[in-house]
Amino acid sequence: MVEWEEIRRLALGMPEATEAVSYGLPHWRVRNRGFVWERPLRRADLEFLRLDDQPWPVLGARVEDEAVKFALAEEDPEVFFTTPHFEGFAAILVRLDTVSQRRIEEVVADAWLAVAPKRLAADWLARHAD
Repeated sequence: MVEWEEIRRLALGMPEATEAVSYGLPHWRVRNRGFVWERPLRRADLEFLRLDDQPWPVLGARVEDEAVKFALAEEDPEVFFTTPHFEGFAAILVRLDTVSQRRIEEVVADAWLAVAPKRLAADWLARHAD
């Protein structure tokens, strides 16, 4: 299972990333635009997912667009999912108890790229061509 300290390390490892608190929970940003955040399931989410309580830690992560969100949820529903709360919003929910280390690294980097200013993103991509 990926722990919150690992999320913090990955998020703050991105250029110009900062950590803030939103609704009492950690939220990581680049130039004041959120890219990943802790996202407990709300009562409506639990009802939608047919769960009695919060079974696992959940990370919210920005994605390029809704097509990416739906592709991730379809490709690997044990890791990625969405709820009606995120309808029309380019973000995916990630189960930290099932996501692999390699995949969470990709999720955090892709989330950062989805909101980072174009020049900053291009500079980072040029240094991380792999």
